[in-house]
Amino acid sequence: MCEGFRGLFASSYVALCASFSAMGGLLFGYDQGVVSVILVMPQFLDRFSRVSDTASGAGFWKGLLTAMIELGALIGALNQGWIADKISRKYSIAVAVCIFILGSALQTGAVDYAMLVVARLIGGVGIGMLSMVAPLYISEIAPPEIRGALLVLEEFSIVTGIVIAFWITYGTQYISSEWAWRAPFLIQIAPGLILGLGVFLLPFSPRWLVSKGRDKEALATLAKLRRLPESDKRVEQEWFDIRAEVVFQREILVERHPKLQDRSRTSRIKLEILSWADCFRPGCWRRTHVGVGLMFFQQFVGINALIYYSPTLFQTMGQGHSMQLILSGVLNIAQLVGVATSLWTMDRFGRRPLLLWGSVFMTISHVIIAALVGQFSNNWPAHTGPGWTSVAFLFVYMVSFGASWGPVPWAMPAEVFPSSLRAKGVALSTCSNWLNNFIIGLITPPLVVNTGFGAYVFFAVFCALSFVWTFFFVPETNGRSLEQMDHVFKDHTTEAEEQRKLRIERDIVGGKDVPAQA
Repeated sequence: MCEGFRGLFASSYVALCASFSAMGGLLFGYDQGVVSVILVMPQFLDRFSRVSDTASGAGFWKGLLTAMIELGALIGALNQGWIADKISRKYSIAVAVCIFILGSALQTGAVDYAMLVVARLIGGVGIGMLSMVAPLYISEIAPPEIRGALLVLEEFSIVTGIVIAFWITYGTQYISSEWAWRAPFLIQIAPGLILGLGVFLLPFSPRWLVSKGRDKEALATLAKLRRLPESDKRVEQEWFDIRAEVVFQREILVERHPKLQDRSRTSRIKLEILSWADCFRPGCWRRTHVGVGLMFFQQFVGINALIYYSPTLFQTMGQGHSMQLILSGVLNIAQLVGVATSLWTMDRFGRRPLLLWGSVFMTISHVIIAALVGQFSNNWPAHTGPGWTSVAFLFVYMVSFGASWGPVPWAMPAEVFPSSLRAKGVALSTCSNWLNNFIIGLITPPLVVNTGFGAYVFFAVFCALSFVWTFFFVPETNGRSLEQMDHVFKDHTTEAEEQRKLRIERDIVGGKDVPAQA
């Protein structure tokens, strides 16, 4: 089978399913892009004067409005773990879309600051659910040869949404009425409706089907996804591997919690709670560390600070209002170009090299920008050369991020967790993204206002730390199936565990009835 980007054409049905499910990322990105321009619209500031620059505490209220969607997303991502396990990956997407549409409708009709904040919280819940389940679903339907390229689609959709939203709001700002900012909120309902209705045409995740004991249905779905007959040896082997992994994880769960296997309501609730704790126990804690850590650094290298407040940052570089907005839009396009390269490089070079090189280029960019802003910001009109040099390195940063720390943190958490804990592990990782996104949204306005070039120094430090952390803690997952991650993380260290898994595989291949459903 072809690898990477070329493999997308060889596995067109899987690529189509993955692309459609990744539309949730488009909704997330669109909302990010909308806010960056709306926050400086006079029509918006007339209605919500609390966030205007002349208002007392405007920095805090602006930060709260921006960060509220991240808080909602944190709640959504945390709950999507058990929802995706309970009702399936694809049906949980439909639930998320309904919540998102409700939030979008309320944002469109907001009449005061409190209503807008609550509406963004509700919309954020839907976005958080979508951001968690899309990579999870994609990883479970994708063959290992192109899994990286398919998982890049999530980040590609996010950045595409940012670009679309930015240029829509750039156009609507010339509407004299409040529809200048209400229209962009209303428009985002359309892709939500398309995703919500179309999701019912997607196949179930074969790994979710096996976890529910629907083995024959899983085989049929797997064959459909691979465009091969059910009798094909490659399909059968993948089916056997999935079933063996599910049964193995089921046996581990029984050993860890033997007193909670009577399937009573109380036991199921306790088991659900304890299974979250299992993500931090031996056999999984290294994976949780990697998933949560990737999402932490993705935010603290400064990307969303640039997306949300890029006009303000360009102002600190001496650019006029019109040029601030234009450069902000082009900046998002630069990120999209970077993400597009990872469709090819993710499976070609692997996840780890992209992270390391991305950290290097982002650190260099932040350091140079900090030096130029610190030295020349007091009189930009007299130093236009350094001003444009700062802008240039901001573009270098965006391309570097888009090619590395943009897509990889969305891809790896969906790959590394065992089947029984994958939904919860991805939920924890996504929660890390939204929690840190929330923090960045709150601290960036006062950081930029009060420290100037210090904001770039702050993010440069975390870019450098991301290199060190990746070097010591992040393994390479490229080309490995989801069922081979035990070997990548060296979690099954005892010979007895290896023998048990081999025994399960032999039983399944031999046709022995091995129950998998929890």
